[in-house]
Amino acid sequence: MVEIGRRAALSGLGVAAAALPRVAIGQPARPTLTVAVQKIANTGTLDPLREQSSNASERYFGLIAETVIGRDQQRDLRRVPALATAWRRVDARTVELDLRPDVAMHDGRTMTADDLVWCFGPRLFGGDTPADAQAVGRRYWPSLERVEVVSGGGGGPRTVRFVNRTPDLTMEGRLAAGGSQVFSAAAHQAAGWAAAARKPIGTGPYKVAGWRPDVELMLEAHDGYWGGRPPFAAVRVLEVPEAAARADGLRSGLYGMASDIGPDQIQDIERDRRLVVLGGPVPNHRIVVFDSKHPQLKDPRVRLAMAHAIDGQAIVDGLWAGRTVVPAGLQWDFYGPMKVEGWTVPRFDPARARTLLADAGYKGAPIPYRIRNNYYTAENATAQVLVEMWKQVGINAEIEMKENWSQVLDTSRPRAARDWSNSATFDDPVSSIVNQHGPNGAQQTNGEWTNAEMNRLSPLLEGGEDAGERKRVFARMLEICEREDPAYLVLNQNASFTAVRRDLGWRASPSFFLDLSPKGFAPA
Repeated sequence: MVEIGRRAALSGLGVAAAALPRVAIGQPARPTLTVAVQKIANTGTLDPLREQSSNASERYFGLIAETVIGRDQQRDLRRVPALATAWRRVDARTVELDLRPDVAMHDGRTMTADDLVWCFGPRLFGGDTPADAQAVGRRYWPSLERVEVVSGGGGGPRTVRFVNRTPDLTMEGRLAAGGSQVFSAAAHQAAGWAAAARKPIGTGPYKVAGWRPDVELMLEAHDGYWGGRPPFAAVRVLEVPEAAARADGLRSGLYGMASDIGPDQIQDIERDRRLVVLGGPVPNHRIVVFDSKHPQLKDPRVRLAMAHAIDGQAIVDGLWAGRTVVPAGLQWDFYGPMKVEGWTVPRFDPARARTLLADAGYKGAPIPYRIRNNYYTAENATAQVLVEMWKQVGINAEIEMKENWSQVLDTSRPRAARDWSNSATFDDPVSSIVNQHGPNGAQQTNGEWTNAEMNRLSPLLEGGEDAGERKRVFARMLEICEREDPAYLVLNQNASFTAVRRDLGWRASPSFFLDLSPKGFAPA
């Protein structure tokens, strides 16, 4: 067997040669690919209702489990057939889908409509699914009433309907997003939630062979994959927290691919003609989130001053080498007609920031600012720049380095500001501003911020049927969350860069996903 990164596999990790995947006689040998990532999982599980980090689990989870509607990972993330071959609107509350026939699951079963009925019923909202995971399910599907089998529950052509309690123009987007993956109902019910969360049984091109949290995730080829024979016999995902170590391991041949490459590393890596760095902006923004209950942040003018003190373009130019942009607030171009044109982040205006601070009576008391140690690309450097920019207008922000998200969110000591990122999981503002900052979103359920008008507007954006009115609601939400009662400040659109051996012929996705399916190596 040919192996990319064999030294890391056999010596650095102590994996016995006998544990490596076998290749059947008569088949061409496929390599094992070793991929170095910054983080595999934050929660001790591989369940998307609990493990939701875009820049961690999104990198590989689509290799394990899939959604009925997919996203074109080689072009523009538009919706494409996946586990469903076609879909159509029945009415404002109902979407009907034709399921792909003969989809083999990792447990050897053929996917049926009954798997969907269970995945979008007891798995999301009941059974032995923990309460925190059910809360995420309700956030992803706040008004789902039922999934019904129209034809063929036991095999052959199958048609299913997703029926909402209320109108929802975003159902197709939700069906293509994280949290809507399809799993083997039989396997998960037999194993129980805890075991299934460590070894999910899906339909993707690779299946989980083993997992050591904070160390490695072993995937092996699912040769019955409906999308074609996977190009690797196995994929070994290694957790390598230090960016320099990921780059060095790639250059030395320990790894065949390394993610979370900083813009400052690209030139050095590409001096080696065997290597190439691919990627660019992704549908995720780096943000700073506020806890409005902190004594120094209760007055929204202080939070707005912190936004006006930030020169986002200087951060993009200095830390990202101009390879990304300062976005138009918490929105993306792929929102299409729902994007609010003319909206911007608060302009860089130190004089305005000082005026706001004086009006609010801020006297320079410390404001804790919690970050992780380069969990995000260039996080430490960005934090140091922000603290200096805040200092220039009289804001006394103090960095508090935390080891994990539990420490970042801990309430035993006063919280004020923290680093975060915010993804648009599908092409509508519901997927971001409501999912993360609405009444059921992470920021409010964490107890960091709330706003009564925002909470009244969220159901209107989720259930509205008039596109123009929905856009007006979204515009008002941006005004509330970014100007009147700031919940967060937007720094820059995130960008994802992956260094890879040039001879692999891999194509980067316009997202965090590392597509190692046959499509990821198809000609452009």
